[in-house]
This record gives sequence, structure tokens and C-alpha cells, in this order.
Amino acid sequence: MLGGCMQATLAPSSDASLTPRDRLLLSHAPYAQATIPESFRRHFVDYSRKEAPGTILVDTDARYLYYVLPGGKAIRYGVAVGEEAMAFSGVAKVGRMAEWPDWIPTPEIQARLGPYPARVPGGPANPLGARALYLYEGNKDTLYRIHGTNQPEYIGQAISSGCIRMTNEDVIDLFDRVKPGTTVVVLAQRQST
Repeated sequence: MLGGCMQATLAPSSDASLTPRDRLLLSHAPYAQATIPESFRRHFVDYSRKEAPGTILVDTDARYLYYVLPGGKAIRYGVAVGEEAMAFSGVAKVGRMAEWPDWIPTPEIQARLGPYPARVPGGPANPLGARALYLYEGNKDTLYRIHGTNQPEYIGQAISSGCIRMTNEDVIDLFDRVKPGTTVVVLAQRQST
């Protein structure tokens, strides 16, 4: 299990750099703030895998996202991942990044979970939360995202429609560290090492 290889939690990570707009929108969030278990809070950890610094790795079994740092370290974030049949796995690139993005539910989401409006404007009630990293394979949008959430109580679970959800504060922190073209490795379930 990947999480087992990286047990040394070195220190909690610093607070995210919230903009005045972030503070305003998050102060009016229409959901209750969830208490995230300590194990799923953002921490600096030892990292022993081979990914280059600047890479994002998602361990779907352990429900962690790692942002790889130099010197065998990483920032570990707790995440919610896709239900088994709907989860993305493989290697992608960050093809686009957005702050407080609009959400356009796919026809599949509309059929399975809808009805939703054709477009949900960005804001604290939007399921994509404060930031979104759009995952691409080549020049093609996979329709999978790493994004914030308006349901922070699900961090640590396999519950989403395939996307990787983070608390809004954590996705803001990650967003500030990455750039378009960042490599994202998502391990399939039961492929942790």
C-alpha cells in the first residue's frame, strides 16, 4: 500500500493562500464545515516513490493525493475519489486550470444524478468548489478533474462520479503550486505499492 510506504508525517502544511474573493465566498458556504480526520489533513511527508518533483500522484486506495517535492518529500492531501466503476486511472496532464469554475454536468451525470441546470455558476454551492484542475490525455479533455467540493464530509471516501475531490482550502493550496502541463498519475484501485 502506497500510504504504508510513507508513514512519516513530518509536519502539518501551512495554510492555503486565500484571496479576498476566496475568503468572501467561503464565508458564505451553504454547507457545514466538516471535521476532517487528522490523517486526511494536509501534511508534509516523506516520499519514497520515483515521481519527479512537481508531479501529482493520487493513491485511490489510501485516498491521498501527493504533490511531490524535491529531496524525498511530498505534500499529502486527503481526497475523495471516484466510485470503483467510475474512477479515472492512468497518466494525464493538467490541461487547464480554473478559479471558482462553472460546472457543466455531462449527459451521464444528468441521467444518473440529475436533474441539474445545464450550467451551474462558480461559487460556494458549485460541486467543483474553489478551483479545478482539468485532466487531459494528449489534447483531449478526459472529463475528469481534481477539484474542490461543497461536500467536505466525504474526504477519505470513494464516493464521487470519478473526479478527485479536495477540501476547498487544499485545492487552493495545490492550485497555487501547479501549472498547466503538470503530470498527474492516478493509481487504479488495488494498485497501491
